[in-house]
Amino acid sequence: MSQEYILLIAILGLSIVGHNMTVAYAAGIVLILKVLGLTQVLNTLGTNGISWGIIILTVAILIPIANGTITWQHIINCFKSPIGIVALAVGVLVAVAGHFGVGYMQATPEIVTALIIGTMAGVFFFNGVAVGPLIAAGIVCWLVELVKMVR
Repeated sequence: MSQEYILLIAILGLSIVGHNMTVAYAAGIVLILKVLGLTQVLNTLGTNGISWGIIILTVAILIPIANGTITWQHIINCFKSPIGIVALAVGVLVAVAGHFGVGYMQATPEIVTALIIGTMAGVFFFNGVAVGPLIAAGIVCWLVELVKMVR
């Protein structure tokens, strides 16, 4: 059995043991696609999956506006409290970090493995959610640039 299968099965098993069904479903889907030999589908997901995922996440975020749960009054209230202002600032920071992360991951593919392992460790051992690689890559990019400036 090749190492790809062993790694995917290990991730699937750890996900199930760790009760992280999001990663279990993802690993299961990738494993099934691999077993079925659907290389073109895997390549398409690898190329476009992040963009599609961001679209789906953004749709989910916009649903409360569409169903009336979030109103203009809620939006205005964001600017009236310290926690609202902090949340707005952090939202901007995370979005910008994600933007830098996408570019940095494309320009520096060797960090992808470390980010995946770090994300999986956060998911498995700290009950995290696997949404961090883009933001993590952006933060890595910023830290690398900071070190370059200090030198």
